[in-house]
Amino acid sequence: MSNLPFVAPVVVAVMAAARAAGRKRGAARNAGPKPVSIQHDFGDPELAALRVAVRQGDWDAAAAVLQPCRDRGDHSRLIWMISCVDELGGNFLLDIGRLRPQDPLARTLSGARHIAWAWEARSGLPASRVGEGQFQLFHERLRLAEEHLYAAAESDPESAAPWSSLTTASRGLEHGPDVTRRRFEAGVRRAPTSAVLHAEMLQQLCPKWGGSHEEMHGFARELLAKAPPGSPLGALTAAAHIEHWRGLPQAERAAYMCSPDVVDELCRAADASVLHPDFAPGESPYPALNVFAMAFWLAGDATRARPLFERIGDHPTRSPWTYCGNPGLVFAKARQETRKARRARTLRTPKRPKAEQVVAGSGGRPG
Repeated sequence: MSNLPFVAPVVVAVMAAARAAGRKRGAARNAGPKPVSIQHDFGDPELAALRVAVRQGDWDAAAAVLQPCRDRGDHSRLIWMISCVDELGGNFLLDIGRLRPQDPLARTLSGARHIAWAWEARSGLPASRVGEGQFQLFHERLRLAEEHLYAAAESDPESAAPWSSLTTASRGLEHGPDVTRRRFEAGVRRAPTSAVLHAEMLQQLCPKWGGSHEEMHGFARELLAKAPPGSPLGALTAAAHIEHWRGLPQAERAAYMCSPDVVDELCRAADASVLHPDFAPGESPYPALNVFAMAFWLAGDATRARPLFERIGDHPTRSPWTYCGNPGLVFAKARQETRKARRARTLRTPKRPKAEQVVAGSGGRPG
């Protein structure tokens, strides 16, 4: 007797299983990369210890990391480290200033956390889409932040950290460019190389906060001209172009970022900053690397973007990737696109990045 009646169902079942496995593999390939976590310590042991201390509500452990940084006058690093924990939730940092009113470091961290808390209330939506109640809560929390920060500045007049956060609060409370600049200059006198502080001033000069493209780019170019070789402040050039790109109508964005003049300026700034042999910022290299990586990706310049992504590894920053949606996912997709680029794009025929297909949005601070 033939075994065909018994074999046929088995063959059909095997073929069906193979097709199903093929569909799963295809779906996995088409699903795209997994988001890369942005909740990390950038491989920095001090920052890792600080984040653990803040999450556990352990002020002594947090101060053990931050106070030596303050004592040795490393203001730029202190500002950066505070900016890396001010988004951590819970009431610990909100309450620590009230519980330790004579401690300027505690008041500084509490003020910084109140500012991040204020932006959480406002959300990252454009002002036209933010409700009146949100604005009231936003301003109320910023005013609480100012109380802590002014107390910290009075108790520790040599510290730059309170002035960095006061620069941010001034923008949110719409005190105007003159007040913001005075606070910025007070911070710069104490921390002349702080990338975080300069980035806050750049935001004030953006059109969305009452400035202009001319003021914004002028500020970034002046910084680049004065900065020593390898300075992270060169990243402000890339940040200014990303802000300009973000403010344009969707249909005009690709043409702007891919224009020869913009790409040429990005290249010159990168050569003087992240690509220079002396690039070794005391805070962290990753904020500047991420800004340039996104700028070159938007410009379709895979040749320049690829080595930056390699240096970043799995250390994306929230900003500026959040301008295109989920920052960890946008970063992963941008890195994948750059890796897959088969050949270098010429400056005059860049590939339009897929970011143009993403609805730009901001998940939180900074803009």
